[in-house]
Amino acid sequence: MSRGKVSDVVLDGEFMDYYTLQQSLSEMVEMGFLDASHEISGDNNTTLFVATEDGVNTLEYFEKRIPPITRQSLNRYVNEMRTDIKREYEKTATYFPDDENDEFRVKCGIYEDERALLEVFVTVDTREQAKRIQTNWRTSADMFQRIITELTKAGEVTTEEEETPAR
Repeated sequence: MSRGKVSDVVLDGEFMDYYTLQQSLSEMVEMGFLDASHEISGDNNTTLFVATEDGVNTLEYFEKRIPPITRQSLNRYVNEMRTDIKREYEKTATYFPDDENDEFRVKCGIYEDERALLEVFVTVDTREQAKRIQTNWRTSADMFQRIITELTKAGEVTTEEEETPAR
C-alpha cells in the first residue's frame, strides 16, 4: 500500500496519531519488516510499502496481543475500504525522468489480484506527454479490452506473413 493509503487507514480509524505512524513505518523498514519503494507518480513522490516475510511472521506472532476490539475495528474498516484500496491498484500509470536520455519513461499497468495482466513502458520526449499518457491510461475505463481486441482481432495477413510458415 502507499504511504498515503496506510495513513488514511490508520488515521481515519483513529488507531494512532500521524507522527507515531510515520516513526513506526520508518522503524519497520529499518528492521526489515517492510520493504519501501519510491515511485514518482506525476509530480508526487510516492512510497509504497510491502510486508516482508519477516514482517508477516512478526505480525502473526503479535496478532493475538492486539486487543480484540482494536482487531475487530481494524478488520471492519479494512473490509469497508477493501474495494477502494483494490481499485486503486488495478490500473496504474507512473512516469519518471530518464536523465541519461533527457526523456520520460511511463510505466502503465493493469493488475488483478496482484497479478500483472498487462504492463507497458513508453518513452516520450516531454513531461506533458508523460502526464497525458498517465491521465488517459488511468481514466480510460475500457483500455484493457481495447488492447486485447486489437491484439487478437483477425486481420489481413501481409505477403511476408503468408510466405513465412509458423514454427
